Amino acid sequence: MMNRKLHLSLVLFYCILIAIQAVKGDFWKVLLLLFSVYIATGGWDFVKIVFATFTRDAKSLLRLIKTKIALNILRRKNSTVPQLFLETVRKHPNRPAILYEDVVWTFKDLDEYSNRVANCFRGMDYHHGQEVALFMESRPEFIGIWLGLAKAGIVTALINANLRLDTLIHSITVVNCRAVIFSSDLAGAIEEIAPHLSKARSGMGYFCLGDYNSDSFPVKSLNKLLDESPNSLPPSIWKGNFHDRLFYISTSGTTGLPKAAIIKHSRYFWMGAALRNMIGFHHQETIYTCIPLYHLAGGCLGTCQCIVFGDTIAIRQKFSASKFWDDCIKYRCTAAQYIGEICRYLLAQPSKPVDGQHQVRLMFGNGLRPKIWRRFTERFNIKQVGEFYGSTEGNANVINVDNKEGSCGFISRIIPAVYPVALIKIDEQTNEPVRDEDGLCIPCQGDECGEFVGKIIESDPSRAFDGYVDGEASKKKIIRDVFQKGDKAFLSGDLLFIDRLGYLYFKDRTGDTFRWKGENVSTSEVEAVISNLLGLADCVVFGVEIPGCEGKAGMVVIAGNENDTNLTELLHKMQKVLPSFSIPVIVRLVEKLEATGTFKLTKTNFYKEGYDPNKVKEPLLYLDSRQNKYLHLDQTTYVAINEGRIRF
Repeated sequence: MMNRKLHLSLVLFYCILIAIQAVKGDFWKVLLLLFSVYIATGGWDFVKIVFATFTRDAKSLLRLIKTKIALNILRRKNSTVPQLFLETVRKHPNRPAILYEDVVWTFKDLDEYSNRVANCFRGMDYHHGQEVALFMESRPEFIGIWLGLAKAGIVTALINANLRLDTLIHSITVVNCRAVIFSSDLAGAIEEIAPHLSKARSGMGYFCLGDYNSDSFPVKSLNKLLDESPNSLPPSIWKGNFHDRLFYISTSGTTGLPKAAIIKHSRYFWMGAALRNMIGFHHQETIYTCIPLYHLAGGCLGTCQCIVFGDTIAIRQKFSASKFWDDCIKYRCTAAQYIGEICRYLLAQPSKPVDGQHQVRLMFGNGLRPKIWRRFTERFNIKQVGEFYGSTEGNANVINVDNKEGSCGFISRIIPAVYPVALIKIDEQTNEPVRDEDGLCIPCQGDECGEFVGKIIESDPSRAFDGYVDGEASKKKIIRDVFQKGDKAFLSGDLLFIDRLGYLYFKDRTGDTFRWKGENVSTSEVEAVISNLLGLADCVVFGVEIPGCEGKAGMVVIAGNENDTNLTELLHKMQKVLPSFSIPVIVRLVEKLEATGTFKLTKTNFYKEGYDPNKVKEPLLYLDSRQNKYLHLDQTTYVAINEGRIRF
C-alpha cells in the first residue's frame, strides 16, 4: 500500500496542477493530469470523487484560510473580545445591536451599559482573573454584564437558568466564583442555596438585577450600583491576552453533573468567524436567537456575530414555537438559529400564513433531523441550512457549507490532512478505538461509521483543546496515538457516518447505541422514526437489560396517553420501516418529556427506572411476539419477564 504521506502529497500536487491548467484553458493537459491522478491513486473511483467534491473542497479551503489568517492577525495583535467590540462600536455606534421585545439597544447603548458594569465591579475591588457567576434568562443585560466584566478582566461563569439546588450549587462552586449576579425572577433559586454558597465560599457577593429584597441573605441591588457608576470607558481598560479566559459555559449535564467548559477570547473569535465565513453570512445580517445565551450556540456563535462583526441580533427570553416566525417578521430577520428539537417543534405547529411571510434566508445550528429536513425547508421556504457539528468544549467541528440535505459537514476525501479531524473505527462491543499493528487508530473510509475526533495542536488556537475547569474531566476526553505516535486528539463521544464523498451524518452518542440480537441499534434513528410516525411527538429510546438475554432490549418512552396513542397501529407502521431488532420491546407512556435548556430530551431518569412497575407509575407495555401487539406490563408479567417465562 502507498505511503499515506506520499499519497497525500501526490494528490495535493496534482490538484494544484489541474487548477492551474484549468485556469489557462489547456484542457489537454488537464486530461493528462487527471489520468496521472488515476494512475497515482490506483482507481477511477477516486477520480470521480475528485470531480464531485473539488469545488466544495476548494471553496471551503479558501474560507478556512481566510479565517485562519484573521485569527493569526488577532493573535499577533494580542486582541481581546472587548477590544474587538470597541472597534465595532466605532464603526457604527447607532446601529441596532440587540432587539428584545419592544426595546432596541444600539452598539453605543451596549457599550455604555458594559462600561457601567466594568466600573461598578472595579470600584468594588474585583479585578483581573477573578470569577463571577451570571444566572439569568436571555435579555440584553445578560450580554452587557459578561461583556462589562470582560472589560474589567473578570471571567464570567454562564449558569444554566434551569438549574436548581445541588446542581446549581455545583455549577457555581466548580468555578471559584466570588459573586453571583442574578435576575429577580430567579431570586428564589438563589435564596434556596445562598447558605450553602456562603459556607462554600466565604465573602460570596450577591447582586440582583431587578426589584428584590431578602432578609435571609445579603443582596445588593445591581440596578442601583450601575446607576451610580459612570458609563465611560474605565480609565485603564484591561488590555488582556488573546489566550486568556473569557467565560465558562456549563455543559448540559445530560450524563451527570454539568462541567464548566473554558471559552477563551481566541476560541470565541475562532468559532464565530469560522461559522460566518464557512456558511457565507451576508453583511449586516439581522439574526434571530431564541437559544439561551448561557449556551454555546447562543452565547458564543450568536453573540459573536453582533459583538465582533456588527450584526444585529434579536433575542427572546424563552423559545416559543408559536411566536418564532412572528418574531422573525417583527424584527425583519434574515437569519435564525436553531438547536436540538426546535425545528421539529416548529414543524409540529399548525400551518399559518406567516410560515412563508418572513425574510429568513438562512437557518443555522445543529440538531435538524435528516428525516424532517426537506419538509422543514420546503414548508418554511428556507434557502440555506447551515447544519454544523461540534461540542461546547471540543475542537472537532464541521459544518455543512453547500446545503447538502441531512449532512452536518464533511471531511475532504482528496486532502483530508488539511483539516485534521477524522472518524476512527471503534469496537462495537466496548466502544473502544480499534488500532492497527502499530498501535494507531484506524480511520474510517467512505460508507463507514466511527467516532469523531479532532487532532489537538496546542500552538494553534483553532486546534487547541481548552477543556474544562476540572482537569481530570478534561483528561478523559483526550485520546493518544491517533494519527501518529505521540499525538493526541479530542474524543467527541459521538458516532458519525461518512459517505463516499466525505459528507458526515450524525448517528448517535457512543453510549446511546446498544446491541440487541447481535445487531447495533441507534437510539436517535429509532427516535426519529417513532416521532415521525406519531406526528412529531416527543419520545426517547434507550436499551434496558433483561435477565437471560444478550445485549439490551429497546425501550421507548412516549409523551402521550393510551387513549390518544394507538400502539397497535404504531407497531404495524414500525414493522414496515424498521428492522425487527430495532423495534422497542418495552413502551412507557408519560404525560410530558422534560427537555434541557438546549432543547435536548432527557432520558437519564427513565433509564434508571427501567420497566419496573414498582418504580414506574405510568402505563407500561411489552411486545408480545405471538400476538404481535403491545400488552400491559404489570407486576405479574414483570416477574415472568425476569424469570425468563416471557421471552423476546
